Amino acid sequence: MGIVFMGTPEFAALPLELLMQNHADVIAVYTQPDKSSGRGRGVTASPVKKVALNWGLPVYQPLNFKSVEEKDRLKALQPDVIIVAAYGQILPGAVLELPRYGCLNMHPSLLPRYRGVSPIPAAILNGDEFTGISIMKLDEGVDTGPVLAQAQVMITDWDTTGLVTEKLSRIGAQLLLEILPRWSGGKITPRTQDNSRANYTRMLDKGVGEIDWTQPAVNIWRQVRAYQPWPSSHTRWQGKQLKIIEAVPIDAQSGTPGLVVQLSVSKGFGVETGLGILGIIRVQMEGKRIIASDEFLRGQRQLIGSVLPVRQEGA
Repeated sequence: MGIVFMGTPEFAALPLELLMQNHADVIAVYTQPDKSSGRGRGVTASPVKKVALNWGLPVYQPLNFKSVEEKDRLKALQPDVIIVAAYGQILPGAVLELPRYGCLNMHPSLLPRYRGVSPIPAAILNGDEFTGISIMKLDEGVDTGPVLAQAQVMITDWDTTGLVTEKLSRIGAQLLLEILPRWSGGKITPRTQDNSRANYTRMLDKGVGEIDWTQPAVNIWRQVRAYQPWPSSHTRWQGKQLKIIEAVPIDAQSGTPGLVVQLSVSKGFGVETGLGILGIIRVQMEGKRIIASDEFLRGQRQLIGSVLPVRQEGA
């Protein structure tokens, strides 16, 4: 069946690659417009666009589907199904109704657990033991459509949003390949979501990564993992941003939130929190490379005994 694929980031690139490797009939790819990036502000194509061009697929990059011309162009492709994976746009009803097998969305959560734009960070922040991928049929709500299939994965103590995203991309791609022939053959009955169990996640911004040292070490540890690689968790040292790239909670008596202490085992440093100590494994000073905490400490001896700024209420 003729497939129109819509996606933009790395999460969506692998599913498109696997579809092509398995000889799927992808007739066109839609992705977000190229963006300026880097110091030279050069134009960068999305990961999905790069895969599409590598396979010689037609690529379309409309700002939206509000115009009659864009809707007509998509209609002219006569897709049997539209596959959506982190495309970055909400599809209007007129688009959802075009393909005879509907628009299928690859969503990185065990719906209806987390809907919206940041389900993976939400799962890590809340200390969930498992997350997963859902293949659902899009409707005009936000991730409210019926679910065709799901696959579950464990969240380990060292998983970050980056690592979980990669896991779910691979699992979702395989799941998609498995269900497409069954879906088109009428062998899948979609399951309606229980709206009472839904949680909506919000768009993340750089501000959410500021660390509140009055929180328990376990909470900050989850935050560090949830916001890695973006927007990252950070504090300030000597007037500059200090990113905490990797950390581990240590059971210890509570002291002064933000107080930096020496760790004898790792020779690195830890920070006292509202409950326990957060052992710091890797950091990145503003404008510098990522290094181990013991290496950072060798160049910042005055760090031990200092108190990092505690996030103010409402900041």
